[in-house]
Amino acid sequence: MKPSFNNNHNKNKKYMIWIIVLASLVVLGAATYFVINNPSILNNSSGSQGTNLESKENEENSDKEPKEQSDVDSSDSESSPQKDDQKPEVVDDNGYIVGQPEATEPTYVDGVLIANKKYPLPKTFQPGEDVDARAAFELMGADARKAGFELVAFSTYRSYEYQQTLYNNYVERDGKENADRYSARPGYSEHQTGLAFDIGEVGREDLWLTSEFGETDAGKWLVNNAHKYGFILRYPQGKEKITGYMYESWHFRYLGIQLATDVKKSSLTLEEYLGIQ
Repeated sequence: MKPSFNNNHNKNKKYMIWIIVLASLVVLGAATYFVINNPSILNNSSGSQGTNLESKENEENSDKEPKEQSDVDSSDSESSPQKDDQKPEVVDDNGYIVGQPEATEPTYVDGVLIANKKYPLPKTFQPGEDVDARAAFELMGADARKAGFELVAFSTYRSYEYQQTLYNNYVERDGKENADRYSARPGYSEHQTGLAFDIGEVGREDLWLTSEFGETDAGKWLVNNAHKYGFILRYPQGKEKITGYMYESWHFRYLGIQLATDVKKSSLTLEEYLGIQ
């Protein structure tokens, strides 16, 4: 009896296993068929996951953005005091920088010695009259003589102390505002460089230091030929706001032949040519 029972039991167990396997295959096949015929289910599921991921990323980014903005604001607030410390250049009505300290070194721009209302010279700068400038003037004077004009350089190098005396006298006579239009304050005069020559015609002393000199034949010859010898008319007409000084038909600056020729051809002042106005 026992052997017969065990045989039946084993058979039943095998039947149950086969039934379970067949049922699983049927369910799997049905599911596969359903998915194949309804692909939107996968898309919706994928989209939902993407949306969830996007939402999560946006949340994370939104958390980060305020922090980043805060960093920018902090950076700006740290740099702004530095900007405040950099005080803007204040220029008075006569072209000088208010509160500018005395110069300790002369200023050169592209190798050119500069002395004007914004670039002063040290008190101790005492080069004397420039040798090359004097030689160039003598050559120019000789050629002018051939053309019928006797030129003279009646004022060239001036020391700091001498310029101070001149300027103070002019201020006393004409007032500071007027004096600043035609005379440099001590330390700011181009004559202190030894490269500035005030030129006039012998026998026409009444026209020295006047604009009328520029209207004479000698004055016209000079302004048209000076660059050939290395000089330029330093303070031309209509450029007072740039140079800081009124038109001076007699004031010439030695630069050397090449640079003087280039400046002459450009029709610019020295400040404009060097980009320092």
